[in-house]
Amino acid sequence: MSNATQALAGLSGLSSSLMGIITSHAYIGILILMLLESASLPIPSEIILPAVGELAATGTLNVWLGLIVAIAGSMIGIMIDYYIAYFVGKDIVYKHLGVFHIKKGTLDAFDAWFSRNGPFAVFVSRLIPVVRGLISFPAGFAEMPKGQFLLYSFAGTVIWDAALIFFGYYALSTKNVTLLFAAVAGFAVVLYLIYVFALRGIRRTGKTQA
Repeated sequence: MSNATQALAGLSGLSSSLMGIITSHAYIGILILMLLESASLPIPSEIILPAVGELAATGTLNVWLGLIVAIAGSMIGIMIDYYIAYFVGKDIVYKHLGVFHIKKGTLDAFDAWFSRNGPFAVFVSRLIPVVRGLISFPAGFAEMPKGQFLLYSFAGTVIWDAALIFFGYYALSTKNVTLLFAAVAGFAVVLYLIYVFALRGIRRTGKTQA
């Protein structure tokens, strides 16, 4: 079996598992999954949130309640990382990065990006796939005012969570196969471009600060 095939199989299995949790535990499942995702654990919101939208389109969930619960879970997870960094400190967090599945170089780049861009970095990071939660650590290290951190985190989180849930609600629930594949492909391209351009800027900042 090729690496690509194994990756696709793993992604399919993860998608099924997450969908099963949401189907079985409804809003509690959404809350817990989004909390863990925002607390830097490797649980992709790119799978969770469209699944919430898709289930809402079938009447299994209420789309607005699903969105509210997702945002609540996201904010709780974000604040967990922030408070860990704020109270525990940089040295101890860096010694235990493996717990969060974070590479030191990546967090260093985010730390430099935050130092240069402050609140804007907090907002934009919430729109970057895969590494959305990392900015909580530099913000906590810098003891960014909690109210300001919450405001910018909330703004970015609402946009991200709403976009993915309504993508699932309107696109994934369609019976038109051609439209479905076009929507998924277009959405994947948008996420990829956001990821590439944002990380390029972060790495550039990291090198400048080094």
